[in-house]
Amino acid sequence: MPDKNKAPRNRTTVVSDTEQIALSQSLLSLDAPISLPKVSGQIINQDLYQALPYLPKNSVDLLFVDPPYNLTKRFNGRQFTKKKLESYEEWLDSWLSQLVPILKPHASIYICGDWQSSAAIHRVCEKYFYVRNRITWEREKGRGAKTNWKNCAEDIWFCTLSRDYVFNVDAVKMQHKVHSPYTDAKGKPKDWHEDKSGKFRVTYPSNLWTDISIPFWSMPENTEHPTQKPEKLLAKLILASSNTGDVVFDPFLGSGTSAVVAKKLGRAYFGIEIDRYYCCLAAKRLAKAEEDSHIQGYVGGYFWERNTFAAQVKKEHNL
Repeated sequence: MPDKNKAPRNRTTVVSDTEQIALSQSLLSLDAPISLPKVSGQIINQDLYQALPYLPKNSVDLLFVDPPYNLTKRFNGRQFTKKKLESYEEWLDSWLSQLVPILKPHASIYICGDWQSSAAIHRVCEKYFYVRNRITWEREKGRGAKTNWKNCAEDIWFCTLSRDYVFNVDAVKMQHKVHSPYTDAKGKPKDWHEDKSGKFRVTYPSNLWTDISIPFWSMPENTEHPTQKPEKLLAKLILASSNTGDVVFDPFLGSGTSAVVAKKLGRAYFGIEIDRYYCCLAAKRLAKAEEDSHIQGYVGGYFWERNTFAAQVKKEHNL
């Protein structure tokens, strides 16, 4: 892709032709089995089906999958064409079945989809995993529709390989603003606290997420990838379903959000992406993560609602 001139406030990460040549040198392509130590922290630039036979068995603690949804969409010149639901289900099964051997016995699995692909994802997941939940998150971007409801939500299916799995609920609690605070008999706060930003209550996470901001041009995590997931979204999944040092794997890495967040949170990672430019975007973001481990919307060990400010970082971070 050619170099682009950006507006002063546009912080979108791009890769110049010169950078792409340099960043490409670190990318892997597999033609033989590879051990976990050699693939950890690496980006595999290859067709998924070609790489699958060589991935290290029994190595992954957390599998995050953001495949093309059942829509006709272009990805930097490559096009995914919408299929009949049965055909889409067969396509999912063709590679998901081959990922099962690389999972550790206690592994967790998260698979993204929209309303047009979610049913197929559920059916395939039931063949190999315990389906634990379906997360629905609000994707506030999108065009309005005059003859239908605006589509502004996506799903993430939460599964586990066995009944023994990691779920760190205390790591993913939220700070919710309290609008009608209760007090005890002495007039003191009941289950809430107050600071300069307002009154807040720490709450348990639910499967309905309305606090996610889609990356946009003034955010440094933003890239040119058309279906990029927010770092805050990945942070919730990784903190909940893995521990420090665990291995996160993403077979459709895209611009690298899962790897970047895994690195920021002290997890090991590797991923596969067929498009070289997207691989270079991911590599550039990973390098930047060494200098800045901040995750928008996650401060002080808690996730904050969209458009709220933590008093202690109000001047430093845009929440």
